[in-house]
Amino acid sequence: MPLTFQHGPAMKNRFMLAPLTNLQSRADGVLSDDEFRWLTLRAEGGFGLVMTCAAHVQRVGQGFPGQLGAFGDEHLEGLTRLAAAIKAKGSIAALQMHHAGIRSPKDLVGQPVGPSDDPETGARGLTQAEVEQLREDFVAAALRAEAAGFDGVEIHGAHGYVLTQFLSAETNRREDRYGGSLENRARIIFEIIDGVRARCRPDFQLGLRLSPERFGLRLAEVREVAAEVLRRGKIDYLDMSLWDIAKQPKEEAFAEPLISYFTGLDRGAVRLGVAGKIMTAAQAAGALDAGCDYVLLGRAAILHHDYPEQVRRDPGFEPTALPVTADYLRREGLGPAFIGYMQTWPGFVAAEPEAAAAE
Repeated sequence: MPLTFQHGPAMKNRFMLAPLTNLQSRADGVLSDDEFRWLTLRAEGGFGLVMTCAAHVQRVGQGFPGQLGAFGDEHLEGLTRLAAAIKAKGSIAALQMHHAGIRSPKDLVGQPVGPSDDPETGARGLTQAEVEQLREDFVAAALRAEAAGFDGVEIHGAHGYVLTQFLSAETNRREDRYGGSLENRARIIFEIIDGVRARCRPDFQLGLRLSPERFGLRLAEVREVAAEVLRRGKIDYLDMSLWDIAKQPKEEAFAEPLISYFTGLDRGAVRLGVAGKIMTAAQAAGALDAGCDYVLLGRAAILHHDYPEQVRRDPGFEPTALPVTADYLRREGLGPAFIGYMQTWPGFVAAEPEAAAAE
């Protein structure tokens, strides 16, 4: 069943490709053929929305090798090719905007930066002018995605990256308008939302990804930020990354399933989705039955480029058992760098057979 949004095209089904680190782009952030194939094959496989991996909005915000870039016009040609191909296959094309902040590796960026000085990582705290420039660079990346033909963008505010670092009172010890109260710590997120809405075309889609715990976050605060984002109604979808949709909150004061603290919010016309170990068709249906509007698939989408088609044909579909071989992943459109990354995930990729003893 299609899912409509306040802006832009409708999703033809309730399956969204999660933004997945895959290490496949060039060192300068330019799209590679391997990343192009990985993403466009998911569009061909029936995903209603195909989202890129986290694409960094500043060179100093790179979080991992082979990361897709969105910080310069040198990325436009590849992004334009990608957006056109995703849309040609019937999916919504979305670019996720990202900055790793204090999690940027020194060997990639030199001097990492974040909300405040961070002795553990050696990151330097941003000046207020630099915070304002960071906000502008998120908006500039959205404008670049719009120029490339994407239907929309998602703001990455999860997983301990720079916007999470601003939200956390542990990593944000600023004393200006971007630190202190929760309102101040969340300010940059709302300013990015306002900037994209004001400067991109009226039908440009806008999503936000949040995670509710870990990385110095407090569930009550994240829920309050999510509630205010939904109340303002400027985004089209809120993407909650839960790590496991069945998990309980880490904080003992919260006794209900983690998902319930967000499905219970008044969302108006904004759509709510969840990610976190959704593998089987039954688990996806369970998330929708729990009050979500759509689901984001990561590992299941790696295993089956045509997961939505499989579920359409078989409502009881279960993905292939792990581990899988590297050859299997190659057939599913993963390049060597992505396969190498998946080999670091315990139990995901079968060990290669050892050479025969006679050799």
